[in-house]
Amino acid sequence: MEFKPHPFLTLVGAGPGDPELITLKAIKAIASANVILYDALASPELLSYAAPGAISTFVGKRYGCHALSQQEINDLIVDSAFTYGHVVRLKGGDPFVFGRAQEELEMATRHGIGVAVVPGISSALAVPASQMIPLTCRGVNESFWVTTGTTKDGSISPDIHLAAQSSATVIILMAMSKLENIAQIFAQHGKNDTPVAVIQNGTLPNEQMVVGTVKDIYFRVQHAGLTNPAIIIVGEVVKLHPNQLGAQVQALVQKKEWH
Repeated sequence: MEFKPHPFLTLVGAGPGDPELITLKAIKAIASANVILYDALASPELLSYAAPGAISTFVGKRYGCHALSQQEINDLIVDSAFTYGHVVRLKGGDPFVFGRAQEELEMATRHGIGVAVVPGISSALAVPASQMIPLTCRGVNESFWVTTGTTKDGSISPDIHLAAQSSATVIILMAMSKLENIAQIFAQHGKNDTPVAVIQNGTLPNEQMVVGTVKDIYFRVQHAGLTNPAIIIVGEVVKLHPNQLGAQVQALVQKKEWH
């Protein structure tokens, strides 16, 4: 009797970049996969957990460079599931945080393919934490926003305008190409002096961070040469970064206001 594979899709969150920030459940899913379709932001080191003979294919997308279109990825998921069986779609961060996971799940279920999701650690949470910047702090703020910088058509998200009016910490993903415009929006809402941190390659050995304020962050980032992938953090909590606290203490000492 001819063997027919059982088609199944597991969306797996690969975490923010550091391969050690992966869940045990994600490792088990990778190890059981017949095919792994992985993104640009998923660490290639995670492929070491794959079973011998498993097929690993890069399908990554980054700003300005797409290995495959989303429709091509969807088609590849379906073809691979029916041909080989268990497909793991390895996505950076968490699949359900700006990961287009819903589109892939809907494509699979329309074709009768079983689905499961393994959550991952989102860069929106992990990257600030890796730099010891809290997203919330008693007495500083009571909430945080996580938003994308651009909508499907490439325009700035209307949520940026709403977030700029809030006292919340604002974490903006996929927005480096719009940084200048985003800073202008915050400035329009009286936030010129609000601290901003931009962190590139968060949690990785080549991580870089630039800290400034709304009024100067674009120029600081340009000078430092930071590019994608990076996240933008806007809010008073940026002042709690150890380097910023140290600078504040030093300033107080110089002014002889330290007691």
